Amino acid sequence: MPIWKRNLYVLWIGVFFTSASFSMVIPFLPIFLPQIGVTQHVELWSGLLYSAAFFSGALSSPFWGSLADRYGRKPMIIRAGFCLFVIYSLTAFVTNPYELLALRISQGLLTGFIPGAIALIGTNTPNKNVGYALSLISTASASGNIVGPLLGGAIAHLAGNRLAFGSAGLIVFISTILVVLWVKEENFKPNKQKGSVKNDIKQAWTYRPFVFVLLLTIVTSGSVMTIEPVLPLYIVKLGGTAENASLLAGIVFSLPGIASALFAPFWGRWADKAGFHRVLVIGLLGGGIGTLAQILFSQIWGFSIIRFIYGVFFCAVFPALNGLVVKSTPENFRGRAFSLNQTANQIGGMIGPVIGGYIGGILPAQFVFMVTGLLLLAATGTAYWKGKEIRGTAKRDLIPGK
Repeated sequence: MPIWKRNLYVLWIGVFFTSASFSMVIPFLPIFLPQIGVTQHVELWSGLLYSAAFFSGALSSPFWGSLADRYGRKPMIIRAGFCLFVIYSLTAFVTNPYELLALRISQGLLTGFIPGAIALIGTNTPNKNVGYALSLISTASASGNIVGPLLGGAIAHLAGNRLAFGSAGLIVFISTILVVLWVKEENFKPNKQKGSVKNDIKQAWTYRPFVFVLLLTIVTSGSVMTIEPVLPLYIVKLGGTAENASLLAGIVFSLPGIASALFAPFWGRWADKAGFHRVLVIGLLGGGIGTLAQILFSQIWGFSIIRFIYGVFFCAVFPALNGLVVKSTPENFRGRAFSLNQTANQIGGMIGPVIGGYIGGILPAQFVFMVTGLLLLAATGTAYWKGKEIRGTAKRDLIPGK
């Protein structure tokens, strides 16, 4: 078996387990907070804990990317995996929300398993297979997000939240050991220059297509998170009763992930033939129309079907963006490029819930879907019109200053 395929399969398992471990922990934090003494402002603490890792991750990602370009992506994946193992294991023993907040901040500062895996796949896969490989990795993340809440909920129900957190640490530990034993990084040329985040940002600015990819990443990741604050309440309205809201919300939340697991490899294969830009435009267009179409349905089943169709198209977006990161940056900058892209992802993850929560607080939930859909359509138009410039300048801009 070619080494790139072995890397892909091992990292698929690693990303799946890491994504599952994250979704085993995060959805249950609001339920866990009363167990450690939080009886007031639970929603405020939940939002703070959720955002803390995004914020600290946005700050630290460029630093880890710089180290990845100097020492390799595999060491950074291993470092992140062991850090996650320690953090999740310690979460099982917290006694107050301040300890939990410190661990969430540490999680953002010290981790980066999935971005590291994406960067290694992007730099150690033959060009003709990059689209397929990146899309397959995205199915691992989507599948983990589907399985994680089910597994975490079952363990929490049988043995308590603390054991669920400890179990999340254990499966990340196993994933990291697999990387240590079976992943081999071949195509690595260390960057011998001593870097800094400031210099990395300046250098990134010289790769104009890459800057455009970063902006699109902020918009798309923000659009995913914009709907999060209002979706459970909207499902209650469509479903009619609050008693089955948790079950319905879980099902509806999982539908785009299921669509991604099923259809992302198709988009990846097509991207290898037709190009990442074309797939990106189609994914953004389908995501924008699918988001707006969700406004039209007042019954939960119609709404759910549209959510699935939305996922069929939108799952093409992030693998295409990752592919464009590969195509628009030189190899010795790629670790930093993926880390900056992760920072953009984190920024979108912070901004999205704030916008969605604010709009949902003063206007009906349909307006959140409307704003998000229009934003995605605007991104589609911009990506389409910028397409010629991206394709024409990507190779030229790989030389800084040109």
